[in-house]
Amino acid sequence: MSIEKIFFFCDAPELAQLRLQDPSTTTMEGLLEFNKHLLFVITIIVMLVGWLLFATVSNFDEFNSQESQSFFHSNALEIVWTSLPALTLLSLASPSFTLLYSMDEISTPEISVKVIGHQWFWSYEISDFDTMATCMDSDKTLKYTCYLLTEESISEKNYLGFFRLLETNKRVLLPSNTHLRLLVTSVDVLHSWTIPSFGVKVDACPGRLNQVNVFLKRIGMFFGQCSEICGVNHGFMPIALLVVPSIQYHYFVVSKLF
Repeated sequence: MSIEKIFFFCDAPELAQLRLQDPSTTTMEGLLEFNKHLLFVITIIVMLVGWLLFATVSNFDEFNSQESQSFFHSNALEIVWTSLPALTLLSLASPSFTLLYSMDEISTPEISVKVIGHQWFWSYEISDFDTMATCMDSDKTLKYTCYLLTEESISEKNYLGFFRLLETNKRVLLPSNTHLRLLVTSVDVLHSWTIPSFGVKVDACPGRLNQVNVFLKRIGMFFGQCSEICGVNHGFMPIALLVVPSIQYHYFVVSKLF
């Protein structure tokens, strides 16, 4: 009899972290692949420029400059150092534009989540189930108001393993393997709703509704923060999302509303 193991990821910053967080969406996977491609190109450029500088200094000094005139006035050399950067930029433009267009692709969402930025906390509304709740004579709704969980609260309640300045008093529950639509706005100043593992960074502008589609491929606990300088407590409005399987999410909705 086999026992299926479920690995629960917790995507949060690490001490002295030099890498990006593990991807949980197709968009973030594309960003990581493009980042690796870009790092390879940059490494080749640095090595080539370093070798050229070393060769120039060692071979064309003031005591050994017999061929310097013919070398620096070579038409073939000028064609090469003009063509190589152009070809390099073209090799970077193709995957970059492909990734940008894929990030703007809009699919039919199954659930819409409204994200509202305040000074200095986030609130969330999921109104797709309001009609069902009305039909069942229930006045309950899925609304969250998420504040920073202070160090005093963590120590008093003995929350072992909780992250400092990343935890909130409520964790927003979202389903995996589901097309989600995020509607992001603000009620006061500019904010930016950012989850590194999602590859999502959406500006929250007062009087404007920004939209982004997300398809979460795995379960886990995901953290983010406001990445817009929005005021004195800018660094104290974190984002904490808990992604669970779809069937578990629907059980939660039924128990929450009824």
